Amino acid sequence: MIIIHHLNNSRSQRILWMCEEIGVDYQIKHYQRNSKTQLAPKELFDVHPLGKSPVITDGDITVAESGAIIEYLARNHGKQLIPKQATPEYRQYNYWLHFAEGSLMPQMLLKLIFDKIKTAPMPFFIKPIAKGIANKVMDGYVAPNIKNNMAFIEKHLQENKWFAGNKISGADIQMSFPLEASMMRLKSNDYPGIQKYVDKIHARSAYKKALENGGPYDYA
Repeated sequence: MIIIHHLNNSRSQRILWMCEEIGVDYQIKHYQRNSKTQLAPKELFDVHPLGKSPVITDGDITVAESGAIIEYLARNHGKQLIPKQATPEYRQYNYWLHFAEGSLMPQMLLKLIFDKIKTAPMPFFIKPIAKGIANKVMDGYVAPNIKNNMAFIEKHLQENKWFAGNKISGADIQMSFPLEASMMRLKSNDYPGIQKYVDKIHARSAYKKALENGGPYDYA
């Protein structure tokens, strides 16, 4: 039996969706963030040395990292979510599976951090300096990268039904979390293709079932 160690409001929600899409039996072990720090609880360190979610256990096998989990589940339980190898669809699948955490999420995380810096409590004489540094980094590096990434994704979704062609794949599940988060923090009117895509995955019965099982999830 696959056990999903599920942290509220986290990337692990897409692993629940993955399991529902492929129809594999699973159990959920719920973990709650610290209400003050928003960090994962110490109990997750008993599952994996980094104490992060998502992580799954399958018998004596432990798999961490969203992309690795999606590949593990697809290869062992849901090959229908992997395009045929040596095809353009497979190359797209492989690319977007890594793009989500390798290119998109680091920039979104930097935006979150620098936004928090600008509003964090600090001595009044430090605040203008901290805000100035944050604005400079945002304007000169983070914001342009986010804009380029989002425009790139928007164009792809305007031209393709799913990330890897005409069929849903593990790449779509991997890309779901950063796009959900993006549509909450950016102007969705600027990215109609992405918003339509997010609405489409939210309408899937497997997604709705995963949401029902996982509990509150702000990004849906």
